[in-house]
Amino acid sequence: MTLSRNTNETVFLNPYFRAPVMPTLPPFYNRRRFISLLSGILASRLVSARSHGRRPRILLRSAWQTANIGDIAHTPGFLTLMERYLPDVEITLWPGDIGQGVEQKLINRFPNLKIVPSESDRLEAFSECDFFVHGSGASVGAIPQINQWVKETTKGYGFYGITFDDHQSWIMRPDTPEQLAEKVAALNGAAFAFFRDSESLKFAKQRGCTAEVMGFAPDAAFACDVRDDAAADAFLRANDLQPGKFVCCIAKLRFAPYWLFKKGYRRDPAKHEVNERFKEQDNAPLLKAVQRVVRETDFKVLLCPEDMSEMAVNKEMIYDRISARDQAKVVWKSDYWLVGEAISTYRRSAGLFGLQMHSPIMCIGHEIPAVLCGLDQQTSKQIMWDDIGLGAWHLDFDEAEGREQLPGTVLQMLLDPEGSFRKATAAKRVVEKHQTSTMAHLGAVF
Repeated sequence: MTLSRNTNETVFLNPYFRAPVMPTLPPFYNRRRFISLLSGILASRLVSARSHGRRPRILLRSAWQTANIGDIAHTPGFLTLMERYLPDVEITLWPGDIGQGVEQKLINRFPNLKIVPSESDRLEAFSECDFFVHGSGASVGAIPQINQWVKETTKGYGFYGITFDDHQSWIMRPDTPEQLAEKVAALNGAAFAFFRDSESLKFAKQRGCTAEVMGFAPDAAFACDVRDDAAADAFLRANDLQPGKFVCCIAKLRFAPYWLFKKGYRRDPAKHEVNERFKEQDNAPLLKAVQRVVRETDFKVLLCPEDMSEMAVNKEMIYDRISARDQAKVVWKSDYWLVGEAISTYRRSAGLFGLQMHSPIMCIGHEIPAVLCGLDQQTSKQIMWDDIGLGAWHLDFDEAEGREQLPGTVLQMLLDPEGSFRKATAAKRVVEKHQTSTMAHLGAVF
């Protein structure tokens, strides 16, 4: 289905989109508890207004890096949730990295956003803000900043949409007992700990986490709505990609080779060895899927990146290995992009498949079908797909069966658009249920 606008822009949208409705509650909240939380929001705002004469303020620790559009998307996703559910709360962002034009994109989308650029601004933010939120991410990763906040302010904090595993996706060895204990201690001091996958919640409980409120909050990137329609449309026109008639594909290595494109990173021989050992196994099924799509359907394929290393991987492992005839229906994106252009492109596609996690997340956030190919290095965050009802689109690439299923799964997704879009829509509704309840709790902690 296409939607024609007065600007003559043509956008492919999920034809089975329904307007949001008040969702039922997730399992860890009963109706009485939910009503109590909503009442608490109203009461807390009144208390805040009376005691401070101003709106509540949150300090958000997020924006981990810009080499990966998934890490970029966490931040605008959370800010969108705040805008939607808690519009009276002021947000200050304490970023890790907002370079490469990301800062301006955030300001354009959220003009009232305050950003901490220096130590003096941090001190001011610590004084003014009422609560600290650790944003979505791969781990309990901001412990130094949490400790600093607690020591200097004695104010509360919480975790929203994180993974807690025995190791991080970018580290080859498991955490030491001391590292795990430090993370559990940080979780136990929180007003709430919301994990982005059920395995993280289970693992936290097994490790002795006793935070007062624990539950499931899908990755905030589901809510990211930053768009760059002009850039996406220009790219599609230049490459003869018609809305709704192409599918996106992302190949990758098990460990992002940051030493190739980020300053200060030394080449890691162990990670390089793992990448070389598995890259054929991991990406061969994507190559087969691409070949079947272009030979058996009318769809084209866009090879696109999620991080800065994947343009080269897409070319080496897929584009350079297909025939000239097949290349006529395959577009290789040779440069990196930011979240806005990526989302606008995904919204115009018929779906996505690949070895990354956050591009599928952003697709489902806009009700676009997405098949996730899971790797051990993704840690337990890949279980998120099962948690939101997309188990059939979660293929375990550490098992031969999962790799063999990919081409058929992709074809089925494309050739049954009605069923695929309905599945994507249903998954988004599950996400929205948890967003509603968890944001209600966040509003009640002030």
